[in-house]
Amino acid sequence: MRIAPMVFSTFLVLVACGGADSSQANNAGANIGNAAAPAATAAASVLTTKVSGEAARRVMHERHEGMEAIGKATKAIKRELDGSADLATIRPSAAKIADLSQKASGWFPAGTGPDVGKTGAKPEIWQNRADFAAKLLNFQKAAQALNSTASSGDVNSIKARFADMGGTCKACHDKYRKEMKH
Repeated sequence: MRIAPMVFSTFLVLVACGGADSSQANNAGANIGNAAAPAATAAASVLTTKVSGEAARRVMHERHEGMEAIGKATKAIKRELDGSADLATIRPSAAKIADLSQKASGWFPAGTGPDVGKTGAKPEIWQNRADFAAKLLNFQKAAQALNSTASSGDVNSIKARFADMGGTCKACHDKYRKEMKH
């Protein structure tokens, strides 16, 4: 995979002096994954944490790689749901998406937009923080629901949850992602 940064998708935000466990972006990111936290509060904490320099490049790389992984897992599930619906493929793919959806909370700190480098993330992400955070929270909830349903083995329910999750992806991408040429 290319290392070129783009929007949507692993978390491990390693800020200059911190690390995965102590970075402000990671700690603030926990708020967005908490369904009880208001989206506006989550947006303020996640998107106002500012990174720069090498830390920004690492975040943008992690975001790109995470979104690529979510895309691959989504395609794997779609292939199975359109075919034999092999749960041995669907379950780990749904689990990967659910895990990465939570990590996505740390992928959009201030200082990682198109003014910094090549990315599919539109500046509107940081201009409309509350709306973006609400959309991210919807995706996280839908990804968790898909993962839970995949464990059940009910293919019709999996299809419904997969469609729900796809709707949350589209809602965010339509507004906050520009097309990238690779």
